[in-house]
Amino acid sequence: MTDLVLSESLAAAQARLREALHAASRPADAARLLAVSKTKPAALIREAWHEGQREFGENYVQEALDKQAELADLTGIVWHFIGPLQSNKTRDVAEHFSWVHSVDREKIARRLNDQRPEDLGPLDICLQVNISDEASKSGVSLSALPALAEAVASMPRLRLRGLMAIPAPSATATEQRLPFARLREALEALRERFPEAPLDTLSMGMSADLEAAVAEGATLVRLGTAIFGERHTR
Repeated sequence: MTDLVLSESLAAAQARLREALHAASRPADAARLLAVSKTKPAALIREAWHEGQREFGENYVQEALDKQAELADLTGIVWHFIGPLQSNKTRDVAEHFSWVHSVDREKIARRLNDQRPEDLGPLDICLQVNISDEASKSGVSLSALPALAEAVASMPRLRLRGLMAIPAPSATATEQRLPFARLREALEALRERFPEAPLDTLSMGMSADLEAAVAEGATLVRLGTAIFGERHTR
């Protein structure tokens, strides 16, 4: 992808987010774009950074660590881990990321807390919810969410920020909004239960359902292909 193409695709993604926020009668800064850079080379992330993008989402730990080393000269870059997290990878994530969106078990949260270096400050956490109850998807159930949130909120090196979900595909915008509305309602319930936690984040919405997610309150939308082009298989 050339500089020109990347600049155009990133601008188009930003414009789409702005239009969705306007259509939902939300402030222009109510949601941010998370550029999903998994399987993409560090050079493209560097180009996006030069275009003003600062937040990037990665799914694979070693790939991300390699990119972080190559891009260590970039200031203000914020790394989000958004993929499934195995126990043997928690230390690397705790030491090298600012956000984790995919916490769905207390065991993983506990390891992240224990392995987070104190000098880095708390690790921002979103709990992944299996909002469509799909057997093939990761995520905590809505019924088990309060107990997991309580555990994470008690961990001093973690900061519970909100919820993440990847709903099952839906055919219409109305159907797309339903699981996002459930996630928003779940976050509102957690705010009442944990008033001291900075629960300000709904990580939801991708290329196919960005508008529906924004209409239901998304604050972080995850776009990859729309910015960087088609992904290569690993």
